Amino acid sequence: MDIVYEINRQVSPEEFVDLLKRSTLGERRPIDDAECMSGMISNSNLVVTAWDDDKLVGIARSVTDFYYCCYLSDLAVDEQYQRLGIGKQLQVCTQRQLKPKCKLLLIAAPAANEYYGQIGYSKNERCWVLPPEQEIIQ
Repeated sequence: MDIVYEINRQVSPEEFVDLLKRSTLGERRPIDDAECMSGMISNSNLVVTAWDDDKLVGIARSVTDFYYCCYLSDLAVDEQYQRLGIGKQLQVCTQRQLKPKCKLLLIAAPAANEYYGQIGYSKNERCWVLPPEQEIIQ
C-alpha cells in the first residue's frame, strides 16, 4: 500500500464528511450540516491529506498564520488505516509547512488524549472554550 501525502489538494465537502464517518472524528463533528462542513473545509488554509490511490484516508485540517501558531482543528484517519503511522505523518507534513517558530495547537479527542504526549506535544491547562450558544458576559 502506497499512501501519498498532499498539501492543499482540493477535498470536496462530501469526501471530507465521508472520511469523518470512517474515522472516530465523525462522532464529534456536525457531519449532517452541509453548509458548516463546506465552510470548514473551504476556509482552512492548510490541509494535508493522505490518499490510497483516489481514496481519501486521512486529513490534518488547520488554520494558521504559519509564523506563530497553527491550530490543528481536525486530524482524522479512516479506521481501516489507523495504526499505520498515517496520523503521525500528517502531523509531520503539517509541521514542515510552518516557519521554525510556529507551534502546533490542538484539542485532543477524549480517546486520543494520551497519544499526543507520546509524540512530543506538551499539555497546556490554559485552554478555554466558548460554546456558540454562550455570549460573552458583559
